[in-house]
Amino acid sequence: MSESLVQLIAPRSAWELISSEPRALLIDVRSHMEFLFIGHPVGAINIPWIDEPDWNINPKFVPEVRQLLLGGLPHQQETEGVPILLICRSGKRSGEAGKLLIEEGFKNVYNIEHGFEGELDKNHHRSSLGGWRYEGLPWEQC
Repeated sequence: MSESLVQLIAPRSAWELISSEPRALLIDVRSHMEFLFIGHPVGAINIPWIDEPDWNINPKFVPEVRQLLLGGLPHQQETEGVPILLICRSGKRSGEAGKLLIEEGFKNVYNIEHGFEGELDKNHHRSSLGGWRYEGLPWEQC
């Protein structure tokens, strides 16, 4: 039996998967402040991996994802094929969060490559090398 791994997915492919699979969950693991003020993909649900004020890993992360996934369904078997797509700023936190979900028995977990803003360029700017916004995919901010 092979060990399940977090699948890396390009932003545009992630959007195509979300658009074609109504059960897919897009979870933004950034802090509440990042989610609100920097912006987030349209349809994303915010469950922070780490958050203010202490910046510790959210001890309720897995139960909150599980609750979102189950959404009142009586049988976990019905949720096994549901794609869970995770996004953060650059793909690092969402990768860590995805590893924990896999360890906790989740099966169909994706990390969106380059995250929402991508890596810093030579001028220390984001959204210029890759990521959700760079790809021109739908996003919003408060």
